[in-house]
Amino acid sequence: MKPPPFDYARPRSLDEALATLAAHGADARPLAGGQSLIPLLSLRLARPSLLVDLSFIPGLASVQAENGTTVLGAMVRQRALERDAQVAQRLPVLAEATRLVGHPPIRNRGTVGGSLAHADPSAEYPALALALDAELVVRSASGERVIPARDFFVDLFTTALAPGELLTAVRIPVPPPGTGWSIQEIARRHGDFALAGATVLLRKASDGTCQHAAIALFGVATRPLRASAAEQALAGRPLTSEAIREAASLAAGWIDEPLSDVHGSAAYRRRMAEVVARRALEEASRRAGA
Repeated sequence: MKPPPFDYARPRSLDEALATLAAHGADARPLAGGQSLIPLLSLRLARPSLLVDLSFIPGLASVQAENGTTVLGAMVRQRALERDAQVAQRLPVLAEATRLVGHPPIRNRGTVGGSLAHADPSAEYPALALALDAELVVRSASGERVIPARDFFVDLFTTALAPGELLTAVRIPVPPPGTGWSIQEIARRHGDFALAGATVLLRKASDGTCQHAAIALFGVATRPLRASAAEQALAGRPLTSEAIREAASLAAGWIDEPLSDVHGSAAYRRRMAEVVARRALEEASRRAGA
């Protein structure tokens, strides 16, 4: 199918882009990598009257280290992130997650901000932002605000972004040395969206007990979920096989209404959520220093 007619704007500055979005309101859509928006246009599931191309705005594609935080510009291409040595050293879970996103042609065009703002519940980046306690920097013609990842993802393909707002950067606290990490997912084929996935970060105390746990699930509900009950169950406990199995079961039980579609029933997704959570916890525990 062909997309419906639309106008096209190519702003050369962030202020120009924000002014254009403010002037056209809900009729305008920002165009980042286009890996999600263009198919929606072709299927006529989206009908904006104006596309605002962000590709020519300087300053939105940087990767910077700032006082224990990695700041990613919203227009950083996924392929660039995958190859960035600084990211591989400071945020290896992000580098690993990026390699799970589609295929190289997709990652060549796809952007960090585009994935987060699109908020597909099966995508890796939203769950990763939750697990890493990221902050999302949002700009509009009237100013800037910072939204914690836990408040950003609202529902299916729905975020806290208001009309006229752009996601401009993501601030990710760098985990302390010795933090174990893992991202696990189950998909029909490599590069497909996950039917169930889990991102885990773990830190151990000097006695080997769990000092910190972050568990985020994706592909199983209408938005990524932070499995708080499972995290609390691990606090102060040795990371034994029994404790990990219990936490994985709690994580799966944390899902109120699992997704159900032609690719997998709700019962299947809940069971697979437990499987990927257990696998991620086991790998993160092995990687965690004492």
